[in-house]
Amino acid sequence: MRNAKKISFLLVLMAFVISCATMKDKDTISGKVESIEFGKDGYTAKIKSDKNEIYYATISIVNLGGPENYKKLKEGDEVFLKGDIWKTDTEKHIKVKEIVSVK
Repeated sequence: MRNAKKISFLLVLMAFVISCATMKDKDTISGKVESIEFGKDGYTAKIKSDKNEIYYATISIVNLGGPENYKKLKEGDEVFLKGDIWKTDTEKHIKVKEIVSVK
């Protein structure tokens, strides 16, 4: 009985680790900056993804971990972003935690 509990625990733990590892890249988008709206602590960039979806990317110094990671995007930039994605009834948003690349 103890072995069955240990095996069950290990299987659950492995499933959790694998699911976390596969979720790592789910909160990423890549696409083209269509517009930028500046705010008090940063800006929101409207991104048209490679899949023709519109995302509103909130970009701030605090969310990026400091001024050394902060970049000002421009309209037309091709970007790859990581962060927390959430959806409203009509819009998709990402709180950007890392600007991976800008071209």
